[in-house]
Formats: sequence, structure tokens, C-alpha cells
Amino acid sequence: MMAGWAVWYSPCKWKGMAQRSLIAATAACAFTFGFAQSGNAPVPEPKFNTLRAVDHHAFAPGEKLSYVLHYGWLNAGTATLELKEYPRDIGGRKVLHAVGVGQSTGAFSSFYKVNDRYETYFDRSGVFPYTFIRRVDEGGYKFSQDYIFLQRRGQVTTQEKKTFDVPAHVQDMLSAFYFARTIDFGKAKPGEVFTIETFLDNELWPLRMRYVGKETIKLRNGKYRCLKFQPVVQEGRIFKGNDDLNVWITDDANRIPVLAQAKVLVGSIKMELSAYEGLANPIARE
Repeated sequence: MMAGWAVWYSPCKWKGMAQRSLIAATAACAFTFGFAQSGNAPVPEPKFNTLRAVDHHAFAPGEKLSYVLHYGWLNAGTATLELKEYPRDIGGRKVLHAVGVGQSTGAFSSFYKVNDRYETYFDRSGVFPYTFIRRVDEGGYKFSQDYIFLQRRGQVTTQEKKTFDVPAHVQDMLSAFYFARTIDFGKAKPGEVFTIETFLDNELWPLRMRYVGKETIKLRNGKYRCLKFQPVVQEGRIFKGNDDLNVWITDDANRIPVLAQAKVLVGSIKMELSAYEGLANPIARE
């Protein structure tokens, strides 16, 4: 349920969001969640394009992030994002397997039940996906997506057997969360926009986040030194404008989102970090 960082970490598309659950919308906010089965395992592809390597130490297998979603005063849901090592190589390259799960809770679940699951198998060195699996179950509405990324060919194939040409190293909505964390924001200036090319809902979608600046925020479990971002969104959709959605990520080598706040057309939502384990680096807490 979160997205892209709040948008970014979970590269969610904004059009049509008003018809989806508020939980999914916020996830759209900071990194995305929504699935139920394992789907197909990654498959190797023929050699055409040269695959990149990204120098980073932002995350490692064993990391688990947990979040709580609030809709107004109501606790509406929980989300977890867990990273493991995949036991098989693809074309001689190491692979990581990430699973994101979002569920409604308490009173919210009694009238709008959500059980979403997202999975991505991505290249450990290059941080680009091989396989993406999406299972959504929200208020009785269900759908699934399976994508195979043929990164050397620059193509994506879907479960409907459709093939799309895409840029090299294009992301899915969950792997984009991890790739965004590898970006060096050390020299970022307020107003600077960062873009990640993402394949979503059978089309290429550029995920954009605007850097705002540094800020220390206080959550229920302590204070965090953060970098603040705002998504570049389409006004008039579920979010009123760019200023109505803000995401804070830790100002450290982990770069994990700790808070996402949004004013939506029907109220306000907030998602905050509730627990973490297996971080690759010390976290920026005070």
C-alpha cells in the first residue's frame, strides 16, 4: 500500500485512483501493495542489451518494514514490505525477491475489506525487475497482473501474452521503491525533480518526485532526520494537488520512507513507519 515513496516508492498511477480504496490510494502514496499468490518464477532471457550494475548499499536481504495506515482518526490498515534472497540466479546474476502486503484492519475492514499482495523479483546488482506479480482484492473487486521483463530485449510481456517495448532497465511499481533508494540525494536542491520510468497497467509511466528539503519529524516511535519529497501528480484526481501529498524518507544510507501524509478529495490519510528490522545501515533517529 504505499508507493514510490508515497508516490514514488510505489509508483502507482493516479488516474482512476478515486474509484479504489483509500488504503490502496495511500499505498499509492509510498510504496505499493497488493497481491495474493506467488505466480510464475522469473525466467532468463537472451542476451541483447548490456545490463547495468548500480553501486549502492541501501538495502539487503532480511530487511522488513512495517507501516500503519490512518484514515482520519481511524486505523484503516497495515502494510509490510519484506526482502529476501532468491535461491536461483538469472543469466548468472543474483536475484532478490520482495513481497509487499497491504490489509485493512478493525472497523475499516468491516465495511471495506482489503487484502493486496505485490511481488517483484529484481536484479540484485542492477536493481531492475525480471518478474512482477500483483494480486488485488479490495471490497470484492479483484484483479491480477503478471509481467515478465525481458531486460536484454527491452520488452515486457503480460499474462495476456501482449508484448510492449520499454526503455532499458524499466521498473515495476514495487522494484521502483528499491531503485529509488539507490539514488544519491546528497547534492539535491529544493525543487529538483527525480524521474523513474515505470511500467504500470500495460503502459509506460514516468514516476516523478520533487525534492523539498531536510526536516526532522516526530512519530510515535521517535524522531527521524528526513528528506522531504512531494510527488508530481495530476490535479483533480484523488489528491487535490502536489502540495497535498508529502513523503519523508530517512536522511541516511537506507532512505526508507517513515511518513506519508495526504489530503484527499474525501478527507485525509497518513501512513507511518511502525517497525523495522534487518536494515543495511544505521537509521537517522534522534
